[in-house]
Amino acid sequence: MNGQNLSKEFLYQGFALIISVILVHAFYVSIVRPEATSIIQEQQAMIAQDINYIPERSFYVIVRDFEQESCFILMLWAFAIMTLKAQSSINERKLLQEDLVPVREGQSIRPNEINDFLRQLENLPESKKDLLLPRILMNGLKRFSTTKNIQDVSTTTHTMVESEADRLESELSMIRYIAWAIPSIGFIGTVRGIGAALSLAHRAVDGDISGVTQNLGVAFNSTFIALLISIVIMFLVHQLQLLQERQIFETEKYCDQNLITHLKGD
Repeated sequence: MNGQNLSKEFLYQGFALIISVILVHAFYVSIVRPEATSIIQEQQAMIAQDINYIPERSFYVIVRDFEQESCFILMLWAFAIMTLKAQSSINERKLLQEDLVPVREGQSIRPNEINDFLRQLENLPESKKDLLLPRILMNGLKRFSTTKNIQDVSTTTHTMVESEADRLESELSMIRYIAWAIPSIGFIGTVRGIGAALSLAHRAVDGDISGVTQNLGVAFNSTFIALLISIVIMFLVHQLQLLQERQIFETEKYCDQNLITHLKGD
């Protein structure tokens, strides 16, 4: 079952990347680059008429280069991955509101009563049965039925919760890689812009600095956009991590209060 979930998640991430590339590139080709070209031509004409003219910074000009486009693609991809993981955690936490082990306060669960509770958990819809909480409860009940040892059930439950926490943490590595890659792409734009500006240094010596300034704009704009996007992504990563940590904590608390404290050996 976990293998199927991993395959679905891999396919989701692949389609999310493809859709991000298509959407962002279409937006750039149809809107951003034509607008940026028009604005630059207009500003160059104004500068030619009035040497004291100060061109205004335009959003389309700032984001028009390939590095910024790549950053926006990665940003949308990261958003899609985080949305999937956040929705998964929300679904897990919603299940905590349900009475999956219907035990009244003060009632005990004995080994010979385990099958009734297992039957109720096994009758859950597949979409719920595959979630963390039902898996832990079923494993705990089966463990208690076999060993009749409450401490063993508590240890097993804690181990499963810790394993899930480690899994969630490891699955954030892709998002963290994207958050690292975006500033790196911005730095590539900086290096490219500075290199292109230096290649036109001879024109600046002759008095034509337009090429140098335009390429320096590429250098600074790419880093500016990349750092802004990275800040947003890292903030959302921390919020997602907080959501997942709360899910893990509340799941373990649910198991303690609704299962382990009610177990009683013969």
